Amino acid sequence: MAKPFTIQSGDDMGYIHCCGALHKTKSFCLVPQENFLMCELDYLPKCPVCGHTVVQLTRIDKDDNISVVRKINKKAREFFIKLKKFILFEEKPINYNRVNSGSFYLNYNEFGVKKRCYSNLKALKIGLRENKDLKLNP
Repeated sequence: MAKPFTIQSGDDMGYIHCCGALHKTKSFCLVPQENFLMCELDYLPKCPVCGHTVVQLTRIDKDDNISVVRKINKKAREFFIKLKKFILFEEKPINYNRVNSGSFYLNYNEFGVKKRCYSNLKALKIGLRENKDLKLNP
C-alpha cells in the first residue's frame, strides 16, 4: 500500500508517496548522526486517502548511500516524538509574490505578423469537395 519514496522539489517542500499519490509533508532538517552527511524527516499528519500518519527519515552517508526509515500510525507518532529533540529547523517553501506581474499581451506571433481571429466560418472551405457545379458566391 505505502512505498518508501520521497521526492524533494526545488522549493524544499517534502513529499511522501502514500496510497498511490504524492502528498505534501512538513520537512525537518535533523542533526546528522555519526557517519551521515544529511538527515531529513518528512511528517504527514494524516493521509487524505487512508488517514494514516506517516513519518519518513531519509539519511545520506559519506558514500552517497541513501537509507530510508518509514513508520506508520502509532509507531510513526512515537518515532516523531523521539526525533523531535534532534530537529534543527523546519524547511518551509519560499512563497513568491506574484502581485507585481503584468498583464501585457503581445498580439504578434513569432514571425512578427499580427495575430488575427479567424472566426468567420463562412470563409472557411474545410471539407468541401471539388465540384464544378458548386457556386460559392451566388
